[in-house]
Amino acid sequence: MKKYSYVGISLVVLIFGIWVVNEYNSRNESEELGYIVVNGEKKKVPHFEFINQDKKTITNADFKDKVYVVEFFFVNCPSICPIMTSNLVEVQNEFYGNMDFGIASITINPEFDTPEVLKEYAEEYKIKHANWHLLTGDQDEIYNLSNKGFNIYAAEDENAPGGFEHSGYFALVDQEGYIRSRQDEFGNPIIFYRGSVPHDEKNPLEGEEPQIDILIKDIKSLLE
Repeated sequence: MKKYSYVGISLVVLIFGIWVVNEYNSRNESEELGYIVVNGEKKKVPHFEFINQDKKTITNADFKDKVYVVEFFFVNCPSICPIMTSNLVEVQNEFYGNMDFGIASITINPEFDTPEVLKEYAEEYKIKHANWHLLTGDQDEIYNLSNKGFNIYAAEDENAPGGFEHSGYFALVDQEGYIRSRQDEFGNPIIFYRGSVPHDEKNPLEGEEPQIDILIKDIKSLLE
């Protein structure tokens, strides 16, 4: 499996930041949802095709006309994944029964995270929304989708907890498949939503505030 260098990651972050800033220069409202623009075109989720916890083939077409959240995780993650999943369960509960909403949780350790393993994980965390798909498939395709399709970093790293390193961000996608973003109260683009901080964290580290409330608010905005 190809590993991604920190230099490459920094370049991706820099370029990706420019895409968003260019789009947001003309925006004034901090809560207005914008598009991410690449070479003059709005950034759209590329095609993907994986298998879910029920052994069904799921593609991005299954999320057509839905607002959905995308994350990259793995079942045996000993650090941030349990927090991320618990946060998404809160999001699930907020929109439970709303078939215009969905979640795609894509494993970065598909060799271990089979549909059976993902099914047990779903049962453990009470994942029950019909449109919450825990997805597994070809590892190269998953890493390409993560690092290039979404620009959300993921890689194998024997020195990282659990053997994999990832950012812990959530991406918000609208009904037409475009990645959406808002600005924070300081006018900076969020780009992604921080999923690795507990929603009820009382004293978060500086710059690490929970963002689940604003994610829920932005989902509601897109669903209106």
